[in-house]
Amino acid sequence: MKAMILAAGRGERLRPLTEFRPKPLIEVGERTLIEHHVIRLAAAGIHDIIVNYAYLGEQIVECLGNGSRYGVRLYYSPEPPGALDTGGGIAHAKPLLGRAPCIIVNADIFTDFPFASLPTAPDGLAHIVLIDNPPHNPRGDFSLHDDLAGLADENALTYSGIAVIRMELFDETQQQVKFPLGPLLRRAAAQGLVTAEHYTGQWIDVGTVERLEEARHAADAVNHSDIA
Repeated sequence: MKAMILAAGRGERLRPLTEFRPKPLIEVGERTLIEHHVIRLAAAGIHDIIVNYAYLGEQIVECLGNGSRYGVRLYYSPEPPGALDTGGGIAHAKPLLGRAPCIIVNADIFTDFPFASLPTAPDGLAHIVLIDNPPHNPRGDFSLHDDLAGLADENALTYSGIAVIRMELFDETQQQVKFPLGPLLRRAAAQGLVTAEHYTGQWIDVGTVERLEEARHAADAVNHSDIA
């Protein structure tokens, strides 16, 4: 099974920290954001990881290299200036991803989610991980009923940025076109083709300076010895 880390975001809300380095290379604890994901994926037995990049992305390649020091094989999917958004980035990387189900992870989250628990073959087109609504997304994104994701209702939860997708989800999309992943997932969910789970462990969207400091405080309390 492969994984893809979505690392092409510009990180505007983290300026000036992202003026001269991409957001995935911001340090949280002793490691960069993206390294936390690479190490956790490796610990879960995922050894082929695709990373997309755009703004200052060459720094990501220089930092991570071929992945050998993490026990993985890293492949890179460079995108044009302005990037292709989450959906477009995945569609652009289809030649690297192949046709088997793939784990998708947003680079700009800090979490202790156990990737090994994800299904290797979702029943539908995708399996998504939902979390309690954070203050910056109080209305949530998807409902959850009997392990199926649906369109948001009064009890909606927030999409965590972690999923397993079947590449059939992208069969009608084009490469080199910018579009978000969310509408594809919502369309599939409306058809009953997205399973989901509710995760209540550690999860922080590192999208602002304030949430970055929250993640850094959380990292200080984490013992990485079990995944180092």
